[in-house]
Amino acid sequence: MRGADRRPCVYRAGGLSGSGRDVNGWKLLDHRTHLVAAAMLCVVALLMAGMLAVLISLGAYNIGADSPHTKPVFALMEALRDRSVAVRARNIKAPADLGEAKRVSAGAGLYAEMCSGCHLAPGMEKTEISQGLYPQAPEFSRGTDLSAREEFWVVKHGIKMTAMPAWGRTHSDELIWDMVAFLRKLPSLSPAAYQAAVKSAPADHDEMMRHMVPMAGADHPPS
Repeated sequence: MRGADRRPCVYRAGGLSGSGRDVNGWKLLDHRTHLVAAAMLCVVALLMAGMLAVLISLGAYNIGADSPHTKPVFALMEALRDRSVAVRARNIKAPADLGEAKRVSAGAGLYAEMCSGCHLAPGMEKTEISQGLYPQAPEFSRGTDLSAREEFWVVKHGIKMTAMPAWGRTHSDELIWDMVAFLRKLPSLSPAAYQAAVKSAPADHDEMMRHMVPMAGADHPPS
């Protein structure tokens, strides 16, 4: 119709004006509104920081390994860990011979001596240390969601506050890839096959370490 008001139809029940720029008296495009909102956010952030500081100073959060994290804290830590590993491992390339029997065999011996006490093995009862860890060490015989390059990164660099050591400080990349090769094979092994793999390992851990060149740059920069 001629002469009809062609301004956009604006919902007024929530307090919007005819221009669509005012909400309950607040001018959304006014810089003063932005300053007030920023000030309010700063106040809220300072209050939250103050509450956190008080909780820390009072020792309110139980850091004991026999007291599980709350679900929100655990979810946050899991997300942080998973993204941190994924980002840092994305440019790592696995060796072409990762699936070869020689690597798997060498990795079996390393796993039995270095890893099974926490991560267990097929047919193995829980150890005292595995029961006392928190977070619980994953049982790799049940499989893992990690890619080979992510497994390599975790074995080499460890995970803070989980008792997972950084084996890269004392072991070469070649030995760590041997461990990864075995980790990829482990979920398919029966208890008997696991024992056979360990017995057929080419050398025990001490023997391998005697022939290793001391690791250069053991003091890795923070990552």
